[in-house]
Amino acid sequence: MRIFLCALLCLPLSFFSQTLAKVVGISDGDTITVLLDGNIQKKLRLAEVDCPEKRQPFGKNAKQFTSDQVFAKQIRFTEMKKDRYGRSVAKVYYDNGKYLSEEIIKAGYGWWYYSYSKDKNLGKIQDTAKNKKLGLWQDKKAVSPWEFRKEQRENAKKKRLQKQMELLR
Repeated sequence: MRIFLCALLCLPLSFFSQTLAKVVGISDGDTITVLLDGNIQKKLRLAEVDCPEKRQPFGKNAKQFTSDQVFAKQIRFTEMKKDRYGRSVAKVYYDNGKYLSEEIIKAGYGWWYYSYSKDKNLGKIQDTAKNKKLGLWQDKKAVSPWEFRKEQRENAKKKRLQKQMELLR
């Protein structure tokens, strides 16, 4: 009995907080929709990875990669927190323990989201994909999604200011 308790205590806490679900939708490379018990759908934002936006080069490829990996499959996920859009940020595991975010980075379809991750191993995996010119790393001018979004916000702001200036004339 004592050995069983010790073994039980050695398991990571996340093992007990994992939820089983079926993937029923892929919004983009780093956002999926799962079906929970009771026919409840839940949108999950993948933790520790940021994939190209739909309008960015390789955005469609990232979505296709994620779809090929998990669409219509049973997955396990651990919720980390909620993002500003109300999505659950989650670590998603499939095919007997593969970590989806890591697989995306390994294939070159996403950036290690180092601002929200302490897992430096994902940075090493990204460097390997980059050195091998996998996926988006074929593009020498690849722009991270957070820089792309920042540029989009700045351009939208400039357009609003231009319209306001035109109205004042």
